[in-house]
Amino acid sequence: MSVLVKLCSARLPTGEIVLARAVGTLILSYVLVRRARLSPWGIQRGRLLLRGALGFTALGLYYGALARLPLADATVLQNTIPVFTALLAWWLLGERVGWGAALAIACGLGGVMLVMNPGGDPGDALGAALAVGGALVSATAYVTVRQLARTEDPLVIVFYFPLVAAPLALPWAASVWVWPSAKEWVLLAALGVTTQIGQVFLTLGLAIEKAARATAAGYLQICFAIGWQLLVFGKQPTLTTLAGAALIIAGTLAVEMTAGRPT
Repeated sequence: MSVLVKLCSARLPTGEIVLARAVGTLILSYVLVRRARLSPWGIQRGRLLLRGALGFTALGLYYGALARLPLADATVLQNTIPVFTALLAWWLLGERVGWGAALAIACGLGGVMLVMNPGGDPGDALGAALAVGGALVSATAYVTVRQLARTEDPLVIVFYFPLVAAPLALPWAASVWVWPSAKEWVLLAALGVTTQIGQVFLTLGLAIEKAARATAAGYLQICFAIGWQLLVFGKQPTLTTLAGAALIIAGTLAVEMTAGRPT
């Protein structure tokens, strides 16, 4: 998804990309809800609407960061999510943060510092602020998902995200509209599909696993981002980026080796 956003951001405004993502996933989510013979409206509608609004805000911030920063940098900063999620889950849900998850968080923060090391261009300050802000809002959304999963089907939770995001994104996109080329239409369609797949699996994971541990596994996105940055954009990762990625992988493996069965 991030690669597709980065490619589209070369010419298309962020608001337009957010709208395309929301519309595409709205259609796919509705089809999946109907196929599962579920009511799309859920039980805790107020919280579902809040989750959708938080998701829209986080999405706009992260896509804005992707437009301004190298793919790996934006992904690294976005992956401060587990830090915020663990703290919010402890505060709001009373979830205990085990030493394995705490180690993953520490390794993740260390990896973030390495990747953003002054050994290279630290990037755009506004882009960095957007990425961290998006991570904070995403963490709040993930804790909300964890609460909703006690009564709502994951497909309904996913459906509410684009249901709220699409109408919110429409005026934003209309004010900056640039007509996509044929290639960009294909990229936008692929963006919707990949996002839908990722969102469903993420929501399923948050439904069956503690919030801190589930989001800590997301650190692996950084490794994928480094690979895509090299393959698609031809930009070599720095040694500090590679060292940071190694530290992040170590933390993620620590979670998998030390945590017990999902609860």
